Amino acid sequence: MAWVLLVVAGLLEVGWAVGLKYTEGFTRLVPSVFTVAGIVASMLLLSYASRTLPIGTAYGVWVGIGAAGAAVVGMVVLGEPVTAARIFFICLLLVAVVGLRATSGH
Repeated sequence: MAWVLLVVAGLLEVGWAVGLKYTEGFTRLVPSVFTVAGIVASMLLLSYASRTLPIGTAYGVWVGIGAAGAAVVGMVVLGEPVTAARIFFICLLLVAVVGLRATSGH
């Protein structure tokens, strides 16, 4: 169950990271409320997952999902540059996440 919570926390991190763009420095109310709610929910789920998973693994996976997901959403939805180098490094992040999962002992 901890892994499911951790993946959901990572996906929420993608949402709030992208949401930051729409808050315009937290000057827009509705995007700001959703972004803050995403931050809180993501952190809560990370904290629940870290009760049973090693914190280094949990935090690394959470950050990896968030970073890779935000980069992909940026390219697919927000029109950010799509280059071979960016795709390569996103793949490296995903390999690191899988590696952390595989070596966590849980």
